[in-house]
Amino acid sequence: MAPPPLVPQAPEGAAHTRATGRRAAGWVGPLAWAGLVAAAVLAGGGVRDDPNAHIGAAPFVGTWEAVLGWRLVPALALAAAGLAAGPPLAARLRWRTMLVVSGAGALAWSVALAWADGARSISAPLATRYEYLAVLPRARSAGAFLRGFVDAVPTYPTHVKSHPPGMVLLLWGFDRLGLGGAGPAAVLVLVAGAAAGVAALVALRELAGEGAARRAAPFVALTPAAVFLATSSDALFAGVAAWGIALVVLATGRQGRRSTALGAVGGLLLGATLFLSYGLALLLAVPAAVCLYRRRVDVVATAAVAMAAVALAFVAGGFWWLDGLTAARAAYERGAATIRPYGYFVFANLAVFAVVVGPATAAALGRLRDRRVWLLAGAALLAVALADVSGLSKGEVERIWLPFAPWVAIACCSLGARARPWLAANLATAITLQVLLRSPW
Repeated sequence: MAPPPLVPQAPEGAAHTRATGRRAAGWVGPLAWAGLVAAAVLAGGGVRDDPNAHIGAAPFVGTWEAVLGWRLVPALALAAAGLAAGPPLAARLRWRTMLVVSGAGALAWSVALAWADGARSISAPLATRYEYLAVLPRARSAGAFLRGFVDAVPTYPTHVKSHPPGMVLLLWGFDRLGLGGAGPAAVLVLVAGAAAGVAALVALRELAGEGAARRAAPFVALTPAAVFLATSSDALFAGVAAWGIALVVLATGRQGRRSTALGAVGGLLLGATLFLSYGLALLLAVPAAVCLYRRRVDVVATAAVAMAAVALAFVAGGFWWLDGLTAARAAYERGAATIRPYGYFVFANLAVFAVVVGPATAAALGRLRDRRVWLLAGAALLAVALADVSGLSKGEVERIWLPFAPWVAIACCSLGARARPWLAANLATAITLQVLLRSPW
């Protein structure tokens, strides 16, 4: 009998070199993360010293002021519990149970961090004169408010003038139901913010498998973004947008009436998203990438029709989206944007977003090889890049870009055996932010 053919083996030294190269490449992301954040802090002196720029903790809004106290204990305890139990629970629980636990963990994490500054700090940021609730006394009628919205943009509070009227209408509806005020608004924001991560996990499972979603779950739930999710209306925008995207992604994996129903409801949510924040039009890149990858033109058409229906409802009410965007841009250019230097914020914004998604995400992106996960995370990163170069977000992206965060954080599914140390790094980042930064959100 002839001997079996010899299979060429790679030299032992070559294999060792490849392994060393992979380990070295894994540190490129975290080192770039640290360098970008350090550069933004060190270069922010001029912006910090200008009171008209309102960026006292450049690159963040607020002030650098360390505050330690017993109220931080729940956040520390939850971080320790999440680090110890998060990965094994994500791996072992039944899928739906895991999603519930993930959402509940995200909610608890956001509340615990916000509560470190006192119970009032959870709802107080939503009740300032810059926020949506401040304009409700002027919105006696939804129809009259919509019809006069564009003309009145210059007279509105800061956040109202820079956004479509959707959030004000939502709060107006809650007020008419007897649920007015900062308390119910805070509950709405908290629940929606926690639900955003759950939606991202659902979409990740659909596209890249359950294993990837389970590995990403602790990072999506216990994210540094939670420092701002509990106290910013943008957390609500994140939840609405995320579920719109997730339903469209689910529609691409199904046929017939079920696909149509999922695509239609997803399109309605995405249509609503466009009337909550102008900039979230960029986030449509995520479902569009998935539909293109799966060649589901029918899902695109279904979602587009549903989005058009939302737009037509606003048109019928007297509001045209492009007119609102033009008015918002004019108001933005009359404000602090004229003072805040584009050259600084074009990289400082990215540093802030890097902190919001955490060093673990930087490490994960360097290790990510699954093209299906890149489809989601890469499309979200493209949206971030476009938002950055537009110059329409000079600062405040710790809240403005919250809807992009879960779609980038899902890349942490690539960390594998290295997950727990990087989860600890993310948790430490969140605690450090909470201790050192006094933010209006």
